[in-house]
Parts: sequence; C-alpha cells; structure tokens
Amino acid sequence: MTVALMWEARAAEGRGEELLAWARAQELPARPVRRETFRAAQDRVLVITWWDAAPDAELPELPEPAGELVMRAVHRWRFESLGEG
Repeated sequence: MTVALMWEARAAEGRGEELLAWARAQELPARPVRRETFRAAQDRVLVITWWDAAPDAELPELPEPAGELVMRAVHRWRFESLGEG
C-alpha cells in the first residue's frame, strides 16, 4: 500500500527562497519511495513523500521550521493511494 505525506508551509515575508532551501536540506531518518518539492504563490513550499506502508504506520515527517522562517504552523496531511484512474 502507498501512503503520501504532504507537508506545506508559508514563508515569512521575503523568506521564500530560504524556506525552500531549508525544506530541501531536511533529511529524514528513513528514505521514502519518492520525495518531491514544490513552490507556489505567497512563498508557499510543499513537500510530498511517498511510502510503502500502511495508512496508520509511524512514518518520519519533516519538522516545523524555526518560527521566524514561517508565517504560521505547518499544515500536514496523510493520503492513501487508491491507484491510477
């Protein structure tokens, strides 16, 4: 079964590139099947990791960045893959 963990943060004013670099530099204690990083308007950064695991498995997640780097707490979501189509 595949589980996708989504981590999304909004950078403090003018700190989008710094947040993006911070997110890319974060190492997880285990290697996901896949990891992809995105950016969006308003200096938002999204990281999705895919894991071969049960939906309720204990999985490593990116931490919260330092408070001055972000405008608000990180948003996190967990999804179970239902396959293509």
